[in-house]
Amino acid sequence: MKKEIIRTGEAFVSKSPLVQALKVGNLLFVSGQVPVDSTTLKVVSDDFSVQTRYVLEGLKAILKAAASSLDAVVKTTVFLTDMKRFQEMNEIYREYFPDPPARTCIGVKELPRNSQIEIEAIAVLD
Repeated sequence: MKKEIIRTGEAFVSKSPLVQALKVGNLLFVSGQVPVDSTTLKVVSDDFSVQTRYVLEGLKAILKAAASSLDAVVKTTVFLTDMKRFQEMNEIYREYFPDPPARTCIGVKELPRNSQIEIEAIAVLD
C-alpha cells in the first residue's frame, strides 16, 4: 500500500508528529485543522466565525494541494469547545459544503492552543 504525504503552506503546518494529509489509494485523510497561524503558532482570532472560516479555508487548501476540492469530501468530524456555537458553525459550514458530506460533531473540553474549533476530513479522489 503506497502512502503519499500531502503538504501545503496555505494551511496550518503543525510542529507535532503528524502530516496535513495522507493519500492512500483514492482516499485522502486530512488531519484535524485548527485556526492557528503556522508562523506565530497563535490562534488567528478570538472570533468564532473567523476561526471557523480559517479552518475551512485550510481544509480547502489541503484538498487543492491534492488536486481535489471540498466536493470530494465524504466525511468530516467537527470538534467544538462550546456546543452553543453549533448553529453558528452550521451556517458557515453550509457555505463551504452546500451539498454536505456525512458529519459527526463532538463537544470537547479543550483543543490545541485554545482553539474553539477543529475539523478533520476524509475525501475520495478521482
